[in-house]
Amino acid sequence: MAKIIAGVASSHVPAIGAAIDNGQTEEPYWKRVFAGFEKSKQWMAETKPDVVIGIYNDHASAFSVELIPTFALGTAAEFPPADEGWGPRPVPVVKGHPKLASHIATSAILDGFDLTIVNKMEVDHGLTVPLNLVFGSPSEWPCPVIPLAVNVVQYPPPTGKRCFDLGRAIRKAVASYPEDLRVVMFGTGGMSHQISGPRAGLINSKFDKAFLDGLTKNPKALAAMPHIEYMREAGAEGIELVMWHVMRGALDDKVKELYRFYTVPASNTAVGHIILQNGVTSAARKPAKKSSKKVAKPATKKKAKAKARKAA
Repeated sequence: MAKIIAGVASSHVPAIGAAIDNGQTEEPYWKRVFAGFEKSKQWMAETKPDVVIGIYNDHASAFSVELIPTFALGTAAEFPPADEGWGPRPVPVVKGHPKLASHIATSAILDGFDLTIVNKMEVDHGLTVPLNLVFGSPSEWPCPVIPLAVNVVQYPPPTGKRCFDLGRAIRKAVASYPEDLRVVMFGTGGMSHQISGPRAGLINSKFDKAFLDGLTKNPKALAAMPHIEYMREAGAEGIELVMWHVMRGALDDKVKELYRFYTVPASNTAVGHIILQNGVTSAARKPAKKSSKKVAKPATKKKAKAKARKAA
């Protein structure tokens, strides 16, 4: 049976992709950003997932104001990189997993999630930048990727709770898939940033770090945060963080935080990153308690005689 083994979340700043594509990763401004993902690349190389499910938002590449699906699941065999105004990024074509994607669509829709099924779609930096950050720049991506686009551009976006519940539905779907696959969930976007208006350039590190804490320790309460709180504390584009809830909802209630990285700024965005591992049980975290009952030892002949004399 297929199983979700871990969740990864990271920002998907487009300028990070430009730095990779233009060979600027070792420049002083960018070096600290990319250094923060070295451990993640090592972990991913050792983990070798069979499939990635990537939650991201489209930036007017596959969709426009003419068509705005709340949740769009890519079921195609491949997804080419989109031309975002300066030509497609020089990254590999994303190869999908049509069978698992179709299974997820069937299961989630029958569970009450009206997913848009997309059989042809180009993917932009929202998906490809996080892939670069954890896989590097290979000639082809090392495993299939199922893209799940979430609307966080046009009001109203889905709530954090709805995203978390969709993650639960995806977890159920993956667990019922008959093939033995190890799946990693990606949540992308954020963290705090605003790219226009009077608060352009806003970054709230205190909010971001508290969000990372809640994602690990108290995800259900975190998912209940209303839209206005994201806007107030994390800026207009901070609403992208609801996509991290899809990833978290697909994991177990209890997870192990393997790695965390946070830095500011990259372009005008706070860069956050976290890796959460599934399969952490209460028994694994707490050693079994030893019995407090004392087992009586058999009395020796000498002790028995002494006891008899005392009784007399």
